Amino acid sequence: MAKYLVIVESPSKIKTIKKFLGSNYEVVASNGHVRDLPKSALGIDVDHGFEPRYITIRGKGDILANLRREVKKAEKIYLATDPDREGEAISWHLLTALKLQSKLEEKKVYRITFNEITKNAVKESLKNAREINMNLVDAQQARRVLDRMVGYRISPLLWKKIKRGLSAGRVQSVVLRLVCDREDEINAFIPTEYWTLEVNLLPGGEKKPISAKYYGRGGEKQGIENKEQADAIMEALKKAHFTVAEVKKGERTKKPPLPFTTSTLQQEASKVLNFSTQKTMRLAQQLYEGVDIKGEGTVGLITYLRTDSTRVSQDARTAAAAYITAQYGEKYLLEEQGEKKTSQKIQDAHEAIRPTDIERLPTAVKDQISRDLFRLYQLIWKRFTASRMCAAKYETTSVKIRGAAEGTPDEQAHIFTLAASSLKFDGFLSVYSPGDEKEEEGILGGTLEKDSELSLVSFDPRQHFTQPPAHYTEAALVKEMEELGIGRPSTYAATITTILARRYVTKEEKNLYVTELGEVVNGMMKEAFPSIVDVNFTANMEALLDGVEEGQVKWKTIVSNFYPDLETAVDAAEKELEHVSIADEVSDEVCDLCGRQMVIKYGPHGRFLACPGFPECRNTKPYFEKIGVACPKCGKDVVLKKTKKGRKYYGCIDNPECDFMVWQKPSGENCPQCGSALLIKGNKLVCADAQCGFHKLSEKLVKNINN
Repeated sequence: MAKYLVIVESPSKIKTIKKFLGSNYEVVASNGHVRDLPKSALGIDVDHGFEPRYITIRGKGDILANLRREVKKAEKIYLATDPDREGEAISWHLLTALKLQSKLEEKKVYRITFNEITKNAVKESLKNAREINMNLVDAQQARRVLDRMVGYRISPLLWKKIKRGLSAGRVQSVVLRLVCDREDEINAFIPTEYWTLEVNLLPGGEKKPISAKYYGRGGEKQGIENKEQADAIMEALKKAHFTVAEVKKGERTKKPPLPFTTSTLQQEASKVLNFSTQKTMRLAQQLYEGVDIKGEGTVGLITYLRTDSTRVSQDARTAAAAYITAQYGEKYLLEEQGEKKTSQKIQDAHEAIRPTDIERLPTAVKDQISRDLFRLYQLIWKRFTASRMCAAKYETTSVKIRGAAEGTPDEQAHIFTLAASSLKFDGFLSVYSPGDEKEEEGILGGTLEKDSELSLVSFDPRQHFTQPPAHYTEAALVKEMEELGIGRPSTYAATITTILARRYVTKEEKNLYVTELGEVVNGMMKEAFPSIVDVNFTANMEALLDGVEEGQVKWKTIVSNFYPDLETAVDAAEKELEHVSIADEVSDEVCDLCGRQMVIKYGPHGRFLACPGFPECRNTKPYFEKIGVACPKCGKDVVLKKTKKGRKYYGCIDNPECDFMVWQKPSGENCPQCGSALLIKGNKLVCADAQCGFHKLSEKLVKNINN
């Protein structure tokens, strides 16, 4: 009979850990949390110190019963849940649910953690067994209670005013606002025209021309705003002499990347592998918990996946150095490596995400794991290996070319530039190239020397328009959350998944777009609960939770300071929003079946018309909001519509017979230059054809704003 009991979170870890520990150890799983706040009530005693009321999670009774039987048999119990706040809280709940506190005298109960599921790490954790860290537990309790308060006090207001099934969240509502604010920036953006000018020149004795970009006049950089300026420069240079004014050669280094954190792994997997944040975390969890490898059994391939640290253990550094030296030579080995500075200390106890054994090459396991697991493991392996290698080195050449008529002073001469670089030492690039890597500028075809003359071949003027900020992708949103201090590594993927699942946001290709439902929810949250959706407020709350973990702040102090303000805001919102009648708004449409006035309701895909006689009458119709503008193609009404995924656009009501469609609201006027529709952006009207570039102030909109 086993003397020692090890309780882990996931059943998939049992086989691996059991193999490491032998017959004296029994390994069982709790399958995550066993206790939580009740679903049917707030579960927090606000009148008596904000004490949470935990209950056994439905369906966990049999698991707890089995754990109790195993506890009776064991002399020592090791709580080996994940090495983070959530894992610490699960161990604490197990301690309570299994009544282990009362057994401390007769049985020894320990908390152990390991950053990787390897034999050495698991055995080492037994040597460093400790008590449960209540600071970590309290930080998790504070987050859970705060999130519950926000969700259970605000969500019913959304149900009442919009539709049932919606939710508000302390973090998710702020993230929704970020996406909405970006959409507003894009919609209000006014493109500005600018031009670039390149000149093709032929060096003496060469057959292939080189291309240089216009820099400016004299030593000052000068932009080209319109065609007239571009034409004037070309006219001035038609009979000019072109000479090389300056040639500079140098060396540039490109530093190796840092190993992955949770955030950077999610970003890079999105860019390189096209994985969603949720998929990345799911696959990383499998790599951490273990996969079956022929001849080895179940093996954990990577270290713990929830971390914001780039620290690497000395053992891992030593192993990496030996591998790189053997495979590439000492000149490829990194001498020193900085670590990412972070003000967040939640996960800094954990290393960066890295392979548990650098000698286990991705190609060695490729045929034994799924394609997606292989691709993610290969990405992690390459990134870590590259992080322990030295910088790449480039030889650079930058050239300034003077173009001017003979006798023109230098301050009046036009300057063109070109640059090139050639890789001299590949360093870490021999293993890994980042997903956002820019292509290096090419090598110069010939040798250019100072004062050498060049012949004019042709000009290449091009018109451009400034572009609005890009829509968020999941990768960009994770980066923004990390930089603003919203959420933590363990919450990024879950938060994005929630706003997508609630249909507040939709994803088309990689871009995130706000749906009509998301706009309504965000608008109500901004109006009624400005502090909840305030980025700084949320970031400051995360800092307070860090303080709880560090033992500097009592968790109930945070909750007791937060709740009265929330309660006041909810009471005020209920009164202020009484006049808002978003749900079941009566329309001017009559039900075809029973003659009642149909009402506007919100469904999973946005608004629709429904008969108020439900369930007797189940008639529904699509709802199209007329905007008072005639279609520029056929003259019929332009209405607000939505794509299948919920993104709104404006189109002709007579679709598919008429194919008019634009993303921004049309003004009803046509462009005087090209005849396309003019769209409303802020207080300006902008041509729908970006190549036209026409825009003007709207006298009507300016007047409305001034009034």
